[in-house]
Amino acid sequence: MQLYKCKLSDVAKVEISSVDKKAKENETAVRLCNFTDVYHNWAITSDMASSFMEASANAKEIEKFTIKKGQVAFTKDSETRDDVGIPTYIADDFENVLLGYHCALVTPDETKLYGKYLNAFMHSNYIQKYFELNATGSGMRYTLSIDTLESMPLLLPSLEEQKRIGNIFSALDKKIAINRAINQNLESLAKQIYDYWFVQFDFPNEEGKPYKSSGGKMVWNEKLKREIPEGWHCGNLFEIAAFTNGLACQKYRPRKGEDALPVIKIREMHDGFTSETEEVSSNIPESVKVYNGDVLFSWSASREVMLWAYGIGGLNQHIFKVTSANNFPKSFYYFQLLDYVNIFKKIAEARKTTMGHITQEHLQQSTIAIPDEKNITNQFEEKIAPILEQIVMRQEEISNLTKQRDELLPLLMNGQVSLNSDLSHD
Repeated sequence: MQLYKCKLSDVAKVEISSVDKKAKENETAVRLCNFTDVYHNWAITSDMASSFMEASANAKEIEKFTIKKGQVAFTKDSETRDDVGIPTYIADDFENVLLGYHCALVTPDETKLYGKYLNAFMHSNYIQKYFELNATGSGMRYTLSIDTLESMPLLLPSLEEQKRIGNIFSALDKKIAINRAINQNLESLAKQIYDYWFVQFDFPNEEGKPYKSSGGKMVWNEKLKREIPEGWHCGNLFEIAAFTNGLACQKYRPRKGEDALPVIKIREMHDGFTSETEEVSSNIPESVKVYNGDVLFSWSASREVMLWAYGIGGLNQHIFKVTSANNFPKSFYYFQLLDYVNIFKKIAEARKTTMGHITQEHLQQSTIAIPDEKNITNQFEEKIAPILEQIVMRQEEISNLTKQRDELLPLLMNGQVSLNSDLSHD
Protein backbone atom coordinates (compact mmCIF):
# COMPACT_ATOMS: atom_id res chain seq x y z
CA MET A 1 0.00 0.00 0.00
CA GLN A 2 1.58 3.26 -1.15
CA LEU A 3 1.23 6.20 1.22
CA TYR A 4 1.20 9.87 0.29
CA LYS A 5 2.65 12.22 2.93
CA CYS A 6 1.06 15.62 3.44
CA LYS A 7 -0.19 18.08 6.05
CA LEU A 8 -3.80 18.18 7.21
CA SER A 9 -4.25 21.67 5.75
CA ASP A 10 -3.34 20.29 2.30
CA VAL A 11 -6.47 18.14 2.21
CA ALA A 12 -8.90 19.69 4.71
CA LYS A 13 -10.15 22.89 6.32
CA VAL A 14 -9.56 23.23 10.06
CA GLU A 15 -11.59 25.61 12.25
CA ILE A 16 -11.52 26.14 16.01
CA SER A 17 -14.96 26.47 17.58
CA SER A 18 -15.83 29.65 19.46
CA VAL A 19 -19.35 28.58 20.50
CA ASP A 20 -19.69 28.73 24.31
CA LYS A 21 -22.33 27.12 26.49
CA LYS A 22 -24.24 30.29 27.37
CA ALA A 23 -27.72 31.03 26.05
CA LYS A 24 -27.94 34.68 24.97
CA GLU A 25 -30.81 36.91 23.96
CA ASN A 26 -31.27 37.68 20.25
CA GLU A 27 -29.44 34.46 19.28
CA THR A 28 -30.83 31.28 17.77
CA ALA A 29 -31.48 28.29 20.04
CA VAL A 30 -29.13 25.41 19.20
CA ARG A 31 -27.73 22.25 20.73
CA LEU A 32 -24.01 21.76 21.34
CA CYS A 33 -21.87 18.72 20.69
CA ASN A 34 -19.35 19.40 23.44
CA PHE A 35 -15.94 18.18 24.61
CA THR A 36 -17.27 15.14 26.48
CA ASP A 37 -19.43 14.09 23.52
CA VAL A 38 -16.41 14.19 21.25
CA TYR A 39 -14.06 12.58 23.77
CA HIS A 40 -16.21 9.54 24.58
CA ASN A 41 -17.54 8.57 21.14
CA TRP A 42 -15.86 7.11 18.06
CA ALA A 43 -18.71 8.61 16.01
CA ILE A 44 -21.48 11.18 16.53
CA THR A 45 -24.84 9.95 15.24
CA SER A 46 -28.23 11.62 14.84
CA ASP A 47 -29.80 9.64 17.69
CA MET A 48 -27.50 11.50 20.11
CA ALA A 49 -28.86 14.94 19.18
CA SER A 50 -31.59 15.07 21.82
CA SER A 51 -29.02 14.48 24.59
CA PHE A 52 -26.81 17.44 23.59
CA MET A 53 -27.02 20.52 25.82
CA GLU A 54 -29.15 23.52 24.86
CA ALA A 55 -27.42 26.82 24.12
CA SER A 56 -27.57 29.64 21.55
CA ALA A 57 -25.43 30.89 18.67
CA ASN A 58 -25.30 33.73 16.17
CA ALA A 59 -25.72 33.36 12.41
CA LYS A 60 -21.97 33.29 11.71
CA GLU A 61 -21.36 30.54 14.28
CA ILE A 62 -24.24 28.51 12.90
CA GLU A 63 -22.82 28.77 9.41
CA LYS A 64 -19.30 27.76 10.45
CA PHE A 65 -19.84 25.16 13.17
CA THR A 66 -23.02 23.24 12.36
CA ILE A 67 -21.74 19.67 12.19
CA LYS A 68 -22.21 17.73 8.95
CA LYS A 69 -21.73 14.16 7.80
CA GLY A 70 -18.15 13.42 6.78
CA GLN A 71 -16.51 15.92 9.14
CA VAL A 72 -14.21 15.04 12.01
CA ALA A 73 -14.31 16.86 15.36
CA PHE A 74 -11.66 16.59 18.05
CA THR A 75 -10.73 17.96 21.45
CA LYS A 76 -8.43 20.99 21.37
CA ASP A 77 -7.96 22.00 25.03
CA SER A 78 -7.76 19.98 28.25
CA GLU A 79 -6.16 19.76 31.67
CA THR A 80 -3.87 16.95 30.53
CA ARG A 81 -1.80 16.48 27.39
CA ASP A 82 -3.19 13.04 26.58
CA ASP A 83 -6.77 14.35 26.42
CA VAL A 84 -6.15 16.73 23.51
CA GLY A 85 -6.53 15.65 19.90
CA ILE A 86 -9.13 12.94 20.64
CA PRO A 87 -11.26 12.67 17.47
CA THR A 88 -14.77 11.59 16.54
CA TYR A 89 -16.45 11.12 13.16
CA ILE A 90 -19.64 13.04 12.33
CA ALA A 91 -21.75 10.20 10.93
CA ASP A 92 -24.92 12.16 10.04
CA ASP A 93 -26.07 15.60 8.96
CA PHE A 94 -27.48 17.70 11.80
CA GLU A 95 -29.82 20.66 11.99
CA ASN A 96 -29.08 23.26 14.66
CA VAL A 97 -26.37 21.15 16.31
CA LEU A 98 -23.04 22.96 16.58
CA LEU A 99 -19.60 21.94 17.76
CA GLY A 100 -18.87 23.51 21.13
CA TYR A 101 -15.94 25.39 22.61
CA HIS A 102 -12.61 23.60 23.33
CA CYS A 103 -13.01 21.58 20.13
CA ALA A 104 -11.92 21.87 16.50
CA LEU A 105 -13.76 20.88 13.33
CA VAL A 106 -12.17 19.37 10.22
CA THR A 107 -13.94 19.46 6.86
CA PRO A 108 -12.12 17.12 4.44
CA ASP A 109 -11.68 17.77 0.73
CA GLU A 110 -13.74 14.76 -0.34
CA THR A 111 -11.65 14.26 -3.49
CA LYS A 112 -8.56 13.64 -1.36
CA LEU A 113 -9.53 12.64 2.16
CA TYR A 114 -12.22 10.35 3.59
CA GLY A 115 -13.53 11.42 7.00
CA LYS A 116 -13.78 7.91 8.46
CA TYR A 117 -10.16 7.27 7.52
CA LEU A 118 -9.06 10.56 9.10
CA ASN A 119 -10.92 9.65 12.31
CA ALA A 120 -9.17 6.26 12.45
CA PHE A 121 -5.78 7.79 11.60
CA MET A 122 -6.14 10.38 14.37
CA HIS A 123 -6.79 7.60 16.87
CA SER A 124 -3.39 6.09 16.08
CA ASN A 125 -0.50 6.36 18.55
CA TYR A 126 1.47 8.17 15.86
CA ILE A 127 -0.89 11.16 15.87
CA GLN A 128 -1.72 11.02 19.56
CA LYS A 129 2.01 11.32 20.30
CA TYR A 130 2.24 14.25 17.86
CA PHE A 131 -0.49 16.10 19.77
CA GLU A 132 1.02 15.31 23.18
CA LEU A 133 4.42 16.67 22.10
CA ASN A 134 2.99 19.80 20.47
CA ALA A 135 0.37 20.79 23.03
CA THR A 136 1.37 24.02 24.71
CA GLY A 137 0.49 25.31 28.15
CA SER A 138 1.23 24.99 31.83
CA GLY A 139 0.26 22.29 34.27
CA MET A 140 -3.25 23.74 34.47
CA ARG A 141 -4.32 23.59 30.81
CA TYR A 142 -2.93 22.43 27.49
CA THR A 143 -4.01 23.53 24.04
CA LEU A 144 -3.34 22.87 20.36
CA SER A 145 -2.63 25.91 18.19
CA ILE A 146 -4.11 26.30 14.73
CA ASP A 147 -0.60 25.93 13.28
CA THR A 148 -0.14 22.60 15.07
CA LEU A 149 -3.50 21.39 13.80
CA GLU A 150 -2.96 22.45 10.20
CA SER A 151 0.58 21.01 10.22
CA MET A 152 -0.55 17.61 11.49
CA PRO A 153 1.25 14.98 9.36
CA LEU A 154 -0.96 12.66 7.33
CA LEU A 155 -0.16 9.39 5.62
CA LEU A 156 -2.72 8.85 2.86
CA PRO A 157 -3.29 5.76 0.74
CA SER A 158 -5.56 6.02 -2.27
CA LEU A 159 -9.09 7.31 -1.65
CA GLU A 160 -10.44 3.83 -2.35
CA GLU A 161 -8.12 2.34 0.28
CA GLN A 162 -9.04 5.12 2.72
CA LYS A 163 -12.71 4.19 2.36
CA ARG A 164 -11.98 0.52 2.89
CA ILE A 165 -9.97 1.18 6.07
CA GLY A 166 -12.37 3.82 7.39
CA ASN A 167 -15.42 1.61 6.86
CA ILE A 168 -13.82 -1.34 8.65
CA PHE A 169 -13.37 0.75 11.79
CA SER A 170 -16.82 2.29 11.39
CA ALA A 171 -18.37 -1.20 11.29
CA LEU A 172 -16.52 -2.23 14.46
CA ASP A 173 -17.70 0.93 16.18
CA LYS A 174 -21.31 0.29 15.17
CA LYS A 175 -21.13 -3.11 16.83
CA ILE A 176 -19.72 -1.47 19.96
CA ALA A 177 -22.44 1.21 19.89
CA ILE A 178 -25.20 -1.41 19.53
CA ASN A 179 -23.91 -3.31 22.56
CA ARG A 180 -23.75 -0.08 24.57
CA ALA A 181 -27.32 0.81 23.61
CA ILE A 182 -28.56 -2.67 24.61
CA ASN A 183 -26.75 -2.37 27.94
CA GLN A 184 -28.31 1.04 28.60
CA ASN A 185 -31.76 -0.45 27.98
CA LEU A 186 -31.02 -3.46 30.21
CA GLU A 187 -29.74 -1.20 33.01
CA SER A 188 -32.82 1.00 32.69
CA LEU A 189 -35.11 -2.04 32.87
CA ALA A 190 -33.39 -3.44 35.95
CA LYS A 191 -33.48 -0.03 37.67
CA GLN A 192 -37.21 0.34 36.94
CA ILE A 193 -37.91 -3.03 38.55
CA TYR A 194 -35.77 -2.08 41.56
CA ASP A 195 -37.65 1.23 41.97
CA TYR A 196 -40.98 -0.54 41.65
CA TRP A 197 -40.11 -3.11 44.31
CA PHE A 198 -37.93 -1.21 46.80
CA VAL A 199 -38.82 2.47 46.37
CA GLN A 200 -42.55 2.30 45.58
CA PHE A 201 -42.89 -0.98 47.57
CA ASP A 202 -44.97 -2.67 44.88
CA PHE A 203 -43.10 -5.95 45.04
CA PRO A 204 -45.32 -9.02 44.46
CA ASN A 205 -47.40 -9.98 47.49
CA GLU A 206 -48.39 -13.58 48.29
CA GLU A 207 -51.01 -13.43 45.53
CA GLY A 208 -48.51 -12.01 43.02
CA LYS A 209 -50.13 -8.56 43.12
CA PRO A 210 -48.26 -5.27 43.79
CA TYR A 211 -47.97 -5.01 47.59
CA LYS A 212 -48.64 -1.33 48.34
CA SER A 213 -51.09 -0.70 45.49
CA SER A 214 -53.11 -3.73 46.57
CA GLY A 215 -53.51 -2.46 50.12
CA GLY A 216 -50.49 -4.02 51.78
CA LYS A 217 -50.03 -2.73 55.33
CA MET A 218 -47.58 0.18 55.65
CA VAL A 219 -46.10 1.50 58.92
CA TRP A 220 -44.38 4.79 59.68
CA ASN A 221 -40.60 4.62 60.27
CA GLU A 222 -39.26 7.58 62.16
CA LYS A 223 -35.62 7.17 60.99
CA LEU A 224 -36.58 7.00 57.32
CA LYS A 225 -39.33 9.64 57.73
CA ARG A 226 -41.65 7.57 55.57
CA GLU A 227 -43.95 4.58 55.59
CA ILE A 228 -42.43 1.18 54.84
CA PRO A 229 -44.07 -2.24 54.51
CA GLU A 230 -44.93 -4.10 57.68
CA GLY A 231 -42.16 -6.57 58.43
CA TRP A 232 -39.42 -4.22 57.16
CA HIS A 233 -36.95 -2.18 59.20
CA CYS A 234 -34.48 0.69 58.83
CA GLY A 235 -30.93 -0.56 58.41
CA ASN A 236 -27.73 0.68 56.77
CA LEU A 237 -25.52 -0.36 53.87
CA PHE A 238 -23.22 -2.36 56.17
CA GLU A 239 -26.14 -4.67 56.98
CA ILE A 240 -26.42 -5.82 53.36
CA ALA A 241 -22.86 -5.45 52.00
CA ALA A 242 -19.20 -5.72 52.95
CA PHE A 243 -16.77 -3.07 51.69
CA THR A 244 -13.15 -4.17 51.13
CA ASN A 245 -10.72 -1.38 50.31
CA GLY A 246 -8.00 -1.94 47.73
CA LEU A 247 -4.25 -1.99 48.37
CA ALA A 248 -1.58 0.62 47.90
CA CYS A 249 -0.51 -1.44 44.89
CA GLN A 250 2.80 0.36 44.44
CA LYS A 251 3.97 -1.55 47.52
CA TYR A 252 3.16 -4.92 45.91
CA ARG A 253 4.92 -4.79 42.56
CA PRO A 254 5.60 -8.20 40.97
CA ARG A 255 9.06 -9.58 41.60
CA LYS A 256 11.23 -11.05 38.89
CA GLY A 257 9.64 -14.22 37.53
CA GLU A 258 6.43 -13.64 39.47
CA ASP A 259 3.04 -13.54 37.72
CA ALA A 260 1.44 -10.11 37.57
CA LEU A 261 -2.08 -8.70 37.54
CA PRO A 262 -3.17 -5.36 36.06
CA VAL A 263 -4.02 -2.74 38.68
CA ILE A 264 -7.58 -1.40 38.81
CA LYS A 265 -7.59 2.31 39.57
CA ILE A 266 -10.38 4.82 38.95
CA ARG A 267 -9.07 5.34 35.41
CA GLU A 268 -9.49 1.62 34.69
CA MET A 269 -13.06 1.80 35.99
CA HIS A 270 -13.70 4.20 33.09
CA ASP A 271 -11.48 2.83 30.33
CA GLY A 272 -10.61 -0.75 31.23
CA PHE A 273 -7.00 -1.90 31.01
CA THR A 274 -4.66 0.07 28.73
CA SER A 275 -0.97 0.10 27.91
CA GLU A 276 -0.55 2.57 30.80
CA THR A 277 -2.14 0.27 33.40
CA GLU A 278 0.25 -0.59 36.22
CA GLU A 279 0.94 -4.10 37.51
CA VAL A 280 0.70 -5.74 40.91
CA SER A 281 1.83 -9.12 42.21
CA SER A 282 -0.64 -11.97 41.67
CA ASN A 283 0.13 -13.07 45.26
CA ILE A 284 -2.09 -10.40 46.78
CA PRO A 285 -5.01 -11.55 48.98
CA GLU A 286 -8.02 -13.02 47.16
CA SER A 287 -10.22 -10.39 48.82
CA VAL A 288 -8.66 -7.65 46.64
CA LYS A 289 -8.66 -9.59 43.38
CA VAL A 290 -11.45 -8.49 41.06
CA TYR A 291 -13.32 -10.69 38.57
CA ASN A 292 -15.91 -9.94 35.93
CA GLY A 293 -19.30 -9.33 37.55
CA ASP A 294 -17.86 -7.97 40.81
CA VAL A 295 -19.31 -4.73 42.18
CA LEU A 296 -16.83 -1.85 42.56
CA PHE A 297 -17.38 1.46 44.34
CA SER A 298 -14.90 4.34 44.05
CA TRP A 299 -15.23 6.18 47.33
CA SER A 300 -12.99 9.15 46.51
CA ALA A 301 -13.94 12.15 44.37
CA SER A 302 -15.61 10.25 41.51
CA ARG A 303 -18.06 8.28 43.72
CA GLU A 304 -19.12 5.69 41.16
CA VAL A 305 -20.60 2.22 41.35
CA MET A 306 -20.11 -0.32 38.54
CA LEU A 307 -20.22 -3.97 37.56
CA TRP A 308 -16.64 -4.81 36.57
CA ALA A 309 -16.25 -6.51 33.16
CA TYR A 310 -12.64 -5.97 32.00
CA GLY A 311 -10.98 -9.14 33.28
CA ILE A 312 -9.16 -10.20 36.45
CA GLY A 313 -7.18 -7.49 38.20
CA GLY A 314 -5.80 -6.28 41.52
CA LEU A 315 -7.76 -3.57 43.32
CA ASN A 316 -6.05 -0.30 44.18
CA GLN A 317 -6.84 1.86 47.19
CA HIS A 318 -9.68 4.43 46.90
CA ILE A 319 -11.96 1.71 45.53
CA PHE A 320 -14.11 -0.73 47.48
CA LYS A 321 -14.86 -4.26 46.30
CA VAL A 322 -18.45 -4.73 47.45
CA THR A 323 -19.64 -8.22 48.43
CA SER A 324 -22.61 -9.70 50.25
CA ALA A 325 -23.22 -9.35 53.97
CA ASN A 326 -25.79 -11.49 55.78
CA ASN A 327 -26.48 -13.44 52.58
CA PHE A 328 -28.16 -10.55 50.78
CA PRO A 329 -27.98 -11.04 46.99
CA LYS A 330 -25.81 -8.95 44.68
CA SER A 331 -28.68 -7.39 42.76
CA PHE A 332 -30.12 -5.96 45.98
CA TYR A 333 -26.94 -4.41 47.42
CA TYR A 334 -25.82 -3.22 43.97
CA PHE A 335 -28.95 -1.13 43.37
CA GLN A 336 -29.21 0.01 46.98
CA LEU A 337 -25.65 1.31 46.75
CA LEU A 338 -26.31 2.97 43.39
CA ASP A 339 -29.29 4.73 44.92
CA TYR A 340 -27.41 5.85 48.01
CA VAL A 341 -24.47 7.28 46.10
CA ASN A 342 -27.01 9.51 44.35
CA ILE A 343 -28.30 10.58 47.77
CA PHE A 344 -24.76 11.54 48.81
CA LYS A 345 -24.40 13.60 45.61
CA LYS A 346 -27.74 15.37 46.12
CA ILE A 347 -26.76 16.30 49.68
CA ALA A 348 -23.52 17.79 48.34
CA GLU A 349 -25.38 19.74 45.64
CA ALA A 350 -27.91 21.08 48.15
CA ARG A 351 -25.05 22.35 50.32
CA LYS A 352 -23.31 23.77 47.24
CA THR A 353 -20.14 21.95 48.16
CA THR A 354 -18.03 19.33 46.41
CA MET A 355 -18.45 15.95 48.06
CA GLY A 356 -15.12 14.54 49.13
CA HIS A 357 -14.37 10.99 50.17
CA ILE A 358 -17.16 8.68 51.26
CA THR A 359 -15.98 7.26 54.56
CA GLN A 360 -16.93 4.23 56.62
CA GLU A 361 -18.83 6.68 58.83
CA HIS A 362 -20.95 7.84 55.88
CA LEU A 363 -21.83 4.24 55.11
CA GLN A 364 -22.60 3.57 58.78
CA GLN A 365 -24.94 6.58 58.86
CA SER A 366 -26.84 5.50 55.74
CA THR A 367 -30.50 4.64 56.19
CA ILE A 368 -32.28 2.15 53.95
CA ALA A 369 -35.46 0.08 54.13
CA ILE A 370 -34.69 -3.65 54.44
CA PRO A 371 -37.17 -6.52 54.50
CA ASP A 372 -36.90 -8.76 57.57
CA GLU A 373 -37.39 -11.86 55.42
CA LYS A 374 -35.10 -12.44 52.44
CA ASN A 375 -37.70 -14.07 50.22
CA ILE A 376 -38.39 -10.68 48.56
CA THR A 377 -34.71 -9.94 47.85
CA ASN A 378 -34.19 -13.53 46.66
CA GLN A 379 -37.14 -13.18 44.24
CA PHE A 380 -35.60 -9.93 43.02
CA GLU A 381 -32.28 -11.71 42.49
CA GLU A 382 -33.96 -14.42 40.39
CA LYS A 383 -35.44 -11.74 38.14
CA ILE A 384 -32.46 -9.36 37.95
CA ALA A 385 -29.40 -11.67 38.00
CA PRO A 386 -29.88 -12.77 34.35
CA ILE A 387 -30.10 -9.10 33.32
CA LEU A 388 -26.88 -8.24 35.15
CA GLU A 389 -25.19 -11.25 33.55
CA GLN A 390 -26.26 -9.98 30.12
CA ILE A 391 -24.85 -6.53 30.92
CA VAL A 392 -21.48 -8.00 31.95
CA MET A 393 -21.38 -10.28 28.90
CA ARG A 394 -22.05 -7.40 26.50
CA GLN A 395 -19.45 -5.23 28.24
CA GLU A 396 -16.96 -8.07 27.73
CA GLU A 397 -17.88 -8.04 24.02
CA ILE A 398 -17.37 -4.27 23.93
CA SER A 399 -13.94 -4.71 25.51
CA ASN A 400 -12.96 -7.40 23.01
CA LEU A 401 -14.17 -5.36 20.03
CA THR A 402 -12.36 -2.27 21.32
CA LYS A 403 -9.16 -4.28 21.77
CA GLN A 404 -9.56 -5.70 18.26
CA ARG A 405 -10.03 -2.19 16.87
CA ASP A 406 -7.02 -0.79 18.71
CA GLU A 407 -4.74 -3.67 17.68
CA LEU A 408 -5.91 -3.51 14.07
CA LEU A 409 -5.43 0.23 13.78
CA PRO A 410 -1.60 0.42 13.55
CA LEU A 411 -1.43 -2.66 11.33
CA LEU A 412 -3.84 -1.20 8.78
CA MET A 413 -2.24 2.21 8.91
CA ASN A 414 1.17 0.70 8.19
CA GLY A 415 -0.17 -1.57 5.45
CA GLN A 416 0.96 -4.64 7.41
CA VAL A 417 -2.36 -6.47 6.94
CA SER A 418 -4.82 -6.67 4.10
CA LEU A 419 -8.44 -7.34 4.98
CA ASN A 420 -11.32 -8.29 2.75
CA SER A 421 -14.21 -5.87 2.51
CA ASP A 422 -16.78 -7.93 4.42
CA LEU A 423 -16.98 -5.27 7.12
CA SER A 424 -16.76 -2.35 4.72
CA HIS A 425 -19.85 -0.38 3.93
CA ASP A 426 -20.67 3.30 3.64
